[in-house]
This record gives sequence, structure tokens and C-alpha cells, in this order.
Amino acid sequence: MHREEGASLTVSPSRSQMFEGDIVSLSCEDEDSSDGWKLRRTGSECGSGWGKSAGSSCNISYMTPWDSGVYWCESREGATSNTVNITVTDGPVILQSPVLPVMEGDDVTLLCKTKTPPSSLPAAFYKDGSLIRTEPAGRMTLRHVSRSDEGLYKCNISGNGESPESWISVRDEPIATATPSDSTRFQLVFRVLCHLLVFCPYCISTVLMVSLYRQGHTATTPPTQADQGLDDDYDDVMTAVTTEHHF
Repeated sequence: MHREEGASLTVSPSRSQMFEGDIVSLSCEDEDSSDGWKLRRTGSECGSGWGKSAGSSCNISYMTPWDSGVYWCESREGATSNTVNITVTDGPVILQSPVLPVMEGDDVTLLCKTKTPPSSLPAAFYKDGSLIRTEPAGRMTLRHVSRSDEGLYKCNISGNGESPESWISVRDEPIATATPSDSTRFQLVFRVLCHLLVFCPYCISTVLMVSLYRQGHTATTPPTQADQGLDDDYDDVMTAVTTEHHF
């Protein structure tokens, strides 16, 4: 698949695990245009047996474990967005974790949540099968994450059950934002050239008119009184020099 950095897939609610029965909305976002993007998951497209398509969005009114899988946006030309892995469980506990990769150095909060209240119960958190620690309110924050924090996370609430595992990715650079496409750049350049073609002749004609006006004004303007006085002084000096020479 051709990767298109300009498009991105967002999920609401923004988490990688869902309870059976949750309502979920997926949306393709693109700065240039969201038209033409369709939501897909492995082997099928939104509206073909799952979800309800609404332009560049897809709404799922009742999530089931069958809706677990990898989702992405795809254009008519075959370009694709980032992928999102969603897990739907019919169990009583989920781990609420970021659905998209997180930035290196950021703080990441994980929440162990039950389907029915109360949700703020003591929970044990695990990474790659090993216990990290137990938090009394079911909430754990990873401070200043790095690549070493990548892995499979899950949680367990005693007496309720265990969540599925979810992978947390850490990036050392921001996720690329939408950038102008080649067609958009061409349109901008074309508009600038059009403006120059319209504006430059006006500038040139204006400069020529001003230049001609100044030349005509200089040729037709009579000498000022100060200029006439200088000419008279010059004549007097020349007369005196001539007279002295004759004597």
C-alpha cells in the first residue's frame, strides 16, 4: 500500500480497547480534502457488513468482539493513512491506553476501567507479562516515556478480571502533519504567476509614464528667479573680465 502522510485516522473515544456494546466513530482527516477517503479494516470496507459510512467517517453503533482488528483510511488512488489496532472485549475490564503512538518524553496515563461502576478500583499493571506496580485508584502514569517503554500492557482488577493486552508505541519525532499536496503547490505557484503577469505590466507602464512626465516637465518648465539671478551674475562677471582685458 502507498503510504499517504497527509491523511490520518482518528478514533472516538480515543482508546485502543472497547467494551462490547460501545459506540465508536472513526474519521479520516486530511488538510487538503477528506473527500474520497474510505474506512477499511482487514478484508472489508465500512458499510459492507459493519459500520455505517458517512462520507469520510464510519460510525459503529454496537461494537462486538468481531469488530476487533486493524483499521485505516484508504483513498481512491490506493493511498493509506496510519493504522489503528482496536480490541473489543466481552469481558468486564479494559485498559484505557493511547490509540496512537506517543511522543518520547511525554507522560502517558493508563487507566484500568470496569464496564460497570465503580471504575476507580485498585489495579495491577503489567508490561510484557511482568508486574510493574499496583495503583490504588486504577490509574498509572508513565513519566517521560522512551523507546524502552514500548511493549504490551494489561491490567488486572482483583475480583473483576483482567483486560486484554495493548501495544504502546513511542516515537522520537512528532507524527507528520498534513502537508500540501503536489496539486496544491501547483495551484499556489500558478496563482502567484497569474498575479505577476497582471501586476507587472501595470508597474512597468506606471514607471514609464512617470519617467516621460518628468522629462516633459523639465523641458517645459521656465527658469526660476534664482536660476535667472545666477545667469545675470555670470554675464556681469564675463563683461568685467572682457573690459579689463581690453585696457
